[in-house]
Amino acid sequence: MEKIFKNLVSTVIPLPIENIDTDQIIPARFLKATTREGFGENLFRDWRFDENNQPKDFVLNNPTYSGKILVAGKNFGCGSSREHAAWAIADFGLKVVVSSFFADIFKNNALNNFLLPITVSEGFLHKIFQAVEADPKAEVEVNLQEQFIAIKSTGERESFDINAYKKTCLLNGYDDIDYLLSQRSNIEKYEASRPFNF
Repeated sequence: MEKIFKNLVSTVIPLPIENIDTDQIIPARFLKATTREGFGENLFRDWRFDENNQPKDFVLNNPTYSGKILVAGKNFGCGSSREHAAWAIADFGLKVVVSSFFADIFKNNALNNFLLPITVSEGFLHKIFQAVEADPKAEVEVNLQEQFIAIKSTGERESFDINAYKKTCLLNGYDDIDYLLSQRSNIEKYEASRPFNF
């Protein structure tokens, strides 16, 4: 998995469904593994396949749509706090999830797994869905450095918020330990400047 987030221009996978919970993202029966690899094949498993393992009429099975950006309806990632939901989305090859609202725990899990959740207004979310409906190959640009998302075909864009620390981690590919190590010289200077009282 590539950890460093670079500015992204991609087609999108539209999923205009609200209240998508983590059990729909990755059903509980697939949570036995202890490493992050392999969860992508079971992403939205019960929506993608029937009981005979045959593909259903679902957007992830439709070759018309592809890309590294999932655009979903309001309240994405609600339900249980399983980190596996973020693992599954990232392992499937997605880099960004766009919605008008995210469950807080899912949002934090996503950021900790180098998956960027972007919260946009209801109006802008609707514009993305409209653009993709008009042209399934419509592209969306995500600029993390400048914190904006844009619809390439129309030029419309909207700013998004992100925690400054998580932004730094994504741009540099840092997990929490990597970030601490990157600050090692500053920490050593600070410690050297402190008077020690024993």
